[in-house]
Amino acid sequence: MLTLARSLWRLPAPPDARPATRWDHAFVALLAVLGVAEALLRTDMDGRWLSLATFLVWLPTVLVRRTRPLRMSAVFAAVTVPLMILAWTSGDREPDDLNTAVVGLLIPFSLTRWARGRDAAVGLGLFLLVAGTSLATQPLAAGDRIGGAAVVVAAAAVGAALRSRSMLRTRQLDVVRQQERERLARDLHDTVAHHLTAIAISAQAGLAVADAKPEAARDALRRIDEEATRTLAETRKVVRMLRTDDDVADRPLNDLAGIATPGGAGPRVEVHVADGLDDLSPTVAAAVQRIAQEAVANARRHAEGATTVSVHVDRQHDDVRLVVSDDGRALTRSGQGFGIVGMTERATLLGGTLVAGPAPGGWCVTATLPAEERR
Repeated sequence: MLTLARSLWRLPAPPDARPATRWDHAFVALLAVLGVAEALLRTDMDGRWLSLATFLVWLPTVLVRRTRPLRMSAVFAAVTVPLMILAWTSGDREPDDLNTAVVGLLIPFSLTRWARGRDAAVGLGLFLLVAGTSLATQPLAAGDRIGGAAVVVAAAAVGAALRSRSMLRTRQLDVVRQQERERLARDLHDTVAHHLTAIAISAQAGLAVADAKPEAARDALRRIDEEATRTLAETRKVVRMLRTDDDVADRPLNDLAGIATPGGAGPRVEVHVADGLDDLSPTVAAAVQRIAQEAVANARRHAEGATTVSVHVDRQHDDVRLVVSDDGRALTRSGQGFGIVGMTERATLLGGTLVAGPAPGGWCVTATLPAEERR
């Protein structure tokens, strides 16, 4: 219980509180007019002008009910308590309340809806002190007292309920944003990082043979130009996907052929795609392509002495199986990369599995994905 009280006390103000608008000013002006009209028409009302003056003093605080709800409660108590003390000391009745003053129920509502924890506790304490004392001292029937207390509690409960709903929506939006950031990070890592790796390897190879074999250096520059063009195209695809709200870009499985390289700088990449995979869903086909790209990029970066990287895609019953293997010696990983993490996330999100680790003669990445998305 003490932990709950502390958490409520430290509760921050919700971020959706906005300043008063012109509609708020019009609302307050309308209430002021109604209050004056009521005081003029209710000639049988005790202390009507004093009640009207009190009402008009705290009414403008309605404009800050979202941004400064505690101030609303403090001003209400500051102008109401002296009247109650004056009535007790003089033995007279308290001035009757204006019906328009029912807008005072915005005070407990605003405190539970927009105030931070400590302000809500202090403000509710002030308001309940005034309202409770008024209900207890006025000549009212027991049913009226219970009804008045219930209305105050209901106003506070509605504010708390709306606040909880707003907080839940904010959490849901945060989760969606985090998922979108992770998806964007995977796409950028799997595309740009793959091509940049190829560019770096080609540049290193070109520098190594620039003096002895100028033609080989020109070939390396040609490969760098091709990889840079692919990088730009992939980046544009990611940006287009973000702008158009498409979940999956147009990435047919046949694009895997673009990963193959006959030789040159780095190991040779061979791609074998079995027949009968044309019915894969676009999401699964995109995942297969991305995982294959990342696995090949990892092999080119980390497989020391590798000469060949093999990519095999085939169908096994209701699943599609991707195997990327190389014949190099896998260097010790620093643990700071995101390649295997991203590949595993892609497979898991589709209801599949991914295993990466040493294999006889090198390193192997095996991904098993459902041929159709699992909802």
